Amino acid sequence: MTAPTTIERPEVVDVTDLSRPWKVLVWDDPINLQSYVAFVFRSLFGFSEEKAHRLMMEVHNDGRAVVTSGPKEKAEMDVFRLHGHGLWATMEHDS
Repeated sequence: MTAPTTIERPEVVDVTDLSRPWKVLVWDDPINLQSYVAFVFRSLFGFSEEKAHRLMMEVHNDGRAVVTSGPKEKAEMDVFRLHGHGLWATMEHDS
């Protein structure tokens, strides 16, 4: 028996684009005070009082806000830190 001259390779259908950044979303919840949410944004991300307030109002009015974006590892760390402060946060690929 002889070895085949060509090797068949499976077609890759789902390839993750590593260059696409991840975004971190903070969701509205009935527990945390608005002042606390703005405080967490300032403390964790160094946002100005204006930016922290604007993002907090976006969370309150729209139900969510994108607070950071970047590589997957950074997004995972940001979500972890937000959870540590009692905020509901998730991450998803930026479109």
